Formats: sequence, C-alpha cells, structure tokens
Amino acid sequence: MDTISVAAPGVVSAPGFRAKAALELLKPITWFAPMWAFGCGIVSVGVPAGRWPFLVAGVALCGPLVCGTSQAVNDWFDRHVDAINEPGRPIPSGRIPGRIGLGIAIGWTALSLLVAWALGPIAFGATILGLALAWAYSAPPLRLKQNGWWGNAACGACYEGLPWITGAALMAGGVPDIKVFALAGLYSFGAHGIMTLNDFKSVEGDRRMGIASLPAEFGVEQAAALACVMMAAPQAVVITLLAVWGYPIHAGIVAALLVAQFALMRKLLAEPKQRAPWYNATGTSLYVLGMLAGAFALHGLHGAGQ
Repeated sequence: MDTISVAAPGVVSAPGFRAKAALELLKPITWFAPMWAFGCGIVSVGVPAGRWPFLVAGVALCGPLVCGTSQAVNDWFDRHVDAINEPGRPIPSGRIPGRIGLGIAIGWTALSLLVAWALGPIAFGATILGLALAWAYSAPPLRLKQNGWWGNAACGACYEGLPWITGAALMAGGVPDIKVFALAGLYSFGAHGIMTLNDFKSVEGDRRMGIASLPAEFGVEQAAALACVMMAAPQAVVITLLAVWGYPIHAGIVAALLVAQFALMRKLLAEPKQRAPWYNATGTSLYVLGMLAGAFALHGLHGAGQ
C-alpha cells in the first residue's frame, strides 16, 4: 500500500501509514479470547446441520471485527497515555498519522454491524451491545476505563460472556439454556482479574493521566492479590455447579486446573509486576481450558435433553 504522509498535531512524525501498522492497531493477538469464548458457546450446544456458515462468520465477527474495533477505538482515545507507556504503538509513534486511527475505528464499527446484520437478529443485537461497550470503555463521556472496576467488568463481558452466549444462541437458533448464561457469567466475572493484570504495564501512565486502574489505585501487590481472588472465586462456583449438575469428571478437570493456577499464583504474588505477563501466558491459559471443560459439560447436558 502506498504511504500517506499526514502530520498529526502532538504526534511524533514518522514515514506515513501502512497496512502493517493498521493490522498492528487491530492487535490480532487479542482476538483469541473472544473467539475462544465464542467457540465455548458453540461447544455448549453443538453445531446443528446447516449452521456451519454461521460458525465461520461468527468467529470472524467476534475476533477480527468486533474485538479489532475495540482495539482501534481504545488506541485512538488512549493515544496520549500510550505516548507515555508505549510510545512505539502505531498512533503515538506516528505510523498511523492524523485522524486515520479514528477513521479505522469508525469504519471497522460499520463493517462489524454490516456482517452482524447479515447473520440475523441474535448476532446483530449482540454486536450492538459489544460495540457499545467497546466505545463506552474508551471514549468520552463515559470512558469506563477511567474506573478499574467498571472498565474491567465491561472488558470481561465483551471478551468472555457475550461471545460465549452469542455462539450458543447462534447455534441453538434462539435463547440458550440458563446454564449457558450461568457459566458464561461466571467466567466473565473471573476475566475481571485478567484485565487487572493486563493493566500492570500501564501503571505510570495511568497515574499521570488520572486513570483509576486497580494497580494504579491500590498498588501492584494489592491489585495482584485481588486479581487472583477474582479469578479463583468464580471457578470454585463453576466446580460446584458442574458437580451439582451431575458432571463430576468435568468438575474435577476444572478443579485440577484451578489447583495448578494456585501454584502459579504464588509465584505471581511474589513478584507481581514482573510476572504479570508470565501469568497471563500460563495461568490464564489454564483458566480458559477450564472454560472449555465447562462447555463440554453443557454440551452433555444439552445432548441429554436436560
């Protein structure tokens, strides 16, 4: 793609805008979480005949489109904070100059809505909600990320609960079983802790810009302890529910994964700021494997006609 040399006030000049920078803005690595949750929703109810096109389009919708939109929106409205915390990002570095970053966010929002409309009212309604939360999280006047409690809750809902329920609803062709809502909601709650650990990298900039993330407000030690509790507590409830629903094997798998997380949490709490990225790559992986185990249990309940 040809470069576009547009200067942005207050932004370091750089050699124009390229497609590579746009892809970096959309952060493909972040797409995994909602696509995984969407997949858990699909596993929860199975894939009826003729629904495979919805599966493929739904994965693209919740990952590259809606999640990609949320990343572009966040980077545009966080460009001044990123200039402190991560000046090499596409917008503060000037690799995406002028207002092109905002244009990408708006264009990707429109494309997401168009694809969701084609998938029907369930996907369209869920996409409207997800995009509304994405813009509310980053953009004024709400800018939910100004408060670590509300902002992390919005992220947890967008990354885990909403795509899980949407995947199940698309495959079921309607409102899924209440058990789907229960597990999706619990894992959304736990994702609040994951988002807290993700904020460790931006403590300095958050404090300087008045963003009340939990690490900036309470310090990394207390925030790390809180994140561990927020992640562990809902998993304990999931274990209990699976056992009550008559799936002791699945409950045992989630319990084993939680015990392994406890071992990793001890190391995290010893050096929270240094080990937060490490825990997000290890403990969080065990967390999402537990999601899948729970989804397979729900599939068994669905298959049993309960």
